[in-house]
Amino acid sequence: MVRDRVDAILDQFLASQETLWSDADRRPVFDAVRHFVLDGGKRLRPTFLYWAWRGAAGDQSADDQAVLTVGAALELFHCFALIHDDIIDRSSRRRGTASLHESFAARHTQHGWRGDSARFGRNIALLCGDLCASWSDVLVRQSGAPPDRSRAVQDLFALARAEAIAGECLDVIAQASGDRESRGALARALRVTRLKTARYSIVRPMQIGAAMADAGQPLLSDYAAAGEPLGDAYQLRDDVLGVFGDPARTGKSAIDDLRQGKVTVLIAVAFARADRRQQRALRELFGRADLDATGAASIREIIVACGALDTIEQRIERQLAAALESFATMPIDDQAKDALAALARRAVRRAE
Repeated sequence: MVRDRVDAILDQFLASQETLWSDADRRPVFDAVRHFVLDGGKRLRPTFLYWAWRGAAGDQSADDQAVLTVGAALELFHCFALIHDDIIDRSSRRRGTASLHESFAARHTQHGWRGDSARFGRNIALLCGDLCASWSDVLVRQSGAPPDRSRAVQDLFALARAEAIAGECLDVIAQASGDRESRGALARALRVTRLKTARYSIVRPMQIGAAMADAGQPLLSDYAAAGEPLGDAYQLRDDVLGVFGDPARTGKSAIDDLRQGKVTVLIAVAFARADRRQQRALRELFGRADLDATGAASIREIIVACGALDTIEQRIERQLAAALESFATMPIDDQAKDALAALARRAVRRAE
């Protein structure tokens, strides 16, 4: 229900922006962004926002259009984050198809245009991401949130965006530093997880939902207490799927992160737990631009053999359990409580 209605809001909003992009040069850009926004996506953030609002509001008959519109705005910002993340990580695929920068690079090559096709693809994709971020602001302002609540909503929305960007910056710095084996590498990877994903994917959407219901600080704190461990678990699952997932289900490559030397919590734990022979192999293979399927399989074998995968799976379950315990004791509507718990399990135990 939430997903369908959010999609309808996004579709209607994009239609309202179409006029500016009607000429032959700009139309392909608009069409690519429209397809990226509407085709795929779990709509996790607006769903957490909606049920957190329901938990606080309680009244099923209350008008929820403004709530879902703010949720749609979160999805637009999420699209910005994905597009830019794919450029930064040089990811080749997203949602089962070529990432946006790869798609525009191929278009450049197809037309035989001047200059470097990869640079062209990155430049246009950057602008597409910026457009999604700009549109997210417009949609929040157009949401129809009650005036006495819109300031709190906008402040939390701005905080979510700032935290996500700060987390991305920290991620870029972590990769540039080359630090994979120190205790600091694990601590930094955990900070990236909390800023880049946990806050803007789980905590802030729930708090925005609470703000839409004019809830007080105690409930915002309760949502943070559940959202922090749940967000950690959600990102840890994403890290596992980035290495062990089936690309046919995840829609993403299972080798890109290994080629790029992306130091996730999973990788940091693997370096910490590996014996000397395994560490030598990891140093040789991890982060190689020419890493092939055989090399990737060797890295996966080490991650399993040294116990890193089990360690992460156990952490995921502990963090999920902590979140579920928090939800169970919250003073919110029972139906919303059950929905949030079910959503938490689905988000963490997914295979895509």
